[in-house]
Amino acid sequence: MAKTVKGAGRAGGTPATVAAGKAGIAFTLHPYEVDPAAESYGEAAAAALGVPPERLFKTLLAEVDGKLTVGVVPVSGRLDLKALAAAAGGKRAQMAAPADAERATGYVVGGISPLGQRRRLPTVVDASVSDFPTVYVSAGRRGLQIELAPADLLRLTGARTAVIGGA
Repeated sequence: MAKTVKGAGRAGGTPATVAAGKAGIAFTLHPYEVDPAAESYGEAAAAALGVPPERLFKTLLAEVDGKLTVGVVPVSGRLDLKALAAAAGGKRAQMAAPADAERATGYVVGGISPLGQRRRLPTVVDASVSDFPTVYVSAGRRGLQIELAPADLLRLTGARTAVIGGA
């Protein structure tokens, strides 16, 4: 059952929901049952919530010229590492090790949110985010998505947009 929230941060939430609440933005939380056998957390979440996969975005970490960078792309596509490197002002990108991603963000793989990370990292969101009135991203744990306006996602993460998602 979805829960719409607006306003101050709430105790007991995830760092992502607390950050969104403190920012005073409107958002809706969407819990769902996690399928532990699913090959793709994002595609499983989209199916469980009945959301088109191009509207649900996954948060991936890469190293761009050795510096951790966040890429946020639709679950229906893949992160284009060359495009991410270019958008971040770098030359070369490779996926970050899962342990490095977890340590830097404070979240576990499959539940990494672009919001409320342990430290703010350079973030690039795929330009397709502006195709929708609201989008879904992880709320900071497996089994919970946060729906918010693209402008709020960009503001809260300090992200830039670029075409970084590929088929």
